[in-house]
Amino acid sequence: MKLGTGLLAAVLLMAGMGASHAVVRIADDRGGRIGTYVDKYQGLRTSGEQVIIDGLCASACTIVLGAVPHDKICVTSAANLGFHAAWDFGANGRAVTNPEATQMLYSMYPTPIRRWIAQRGGLKSQMIFLRGKQLQAMYKPCYLDAQASSPRPSPRRDRAVGQREVITPNPAVLARQPD
Repeated sequence: MKLGTGLLAAVLLMAGMGASHAVVRIADDRGGRIGTYVDKYQGLRTSGEQVIIDGLCASACTIVLGAVPHDKICVTSAANLGFHAAWDFGANGRAVTNPEATQMLYSMYPTPIRRWIAQRGGLKSQMIFLRGKQLQAMYKPCYLDAQASSPRPSPRRDRAVGQREVITPNPAVLARQPD
């Protein structure tokens, strides 16, 4: 009896592994140097992995929108994108807008994102945020919100880009997903 139960558990585990897929989850990422993110996302683009934006993705983090194909990005209801002009440290140690880097950053974004930014006056030193219904109208939903059985990692334990997280989809959630 115990052997039969063990074999059944092993078969179910193996079947579940086939339904799993590797994804990269972005949350609580305040950005950093543009070059670092370009390099990170180039590898992510070639991997073909799904990207889940599930929290703050600000500054250089938003380069993911132009680096990864649109159909490989989804957003949760917690997704929050922050955009601002690129800057360098000036002679006195203060942030100084870098127009060339700002233009390069802006040109990396897909057309709907550039249009949204332009409607708000362009990239400036002050952060502007894209979230909620506006963001969800531009990117497909992730359907993770309904997976109450999947514990959400604490901010300290969120996976950074470059680390892979394996998510086994909840069959009940998959059944509700549109084709």
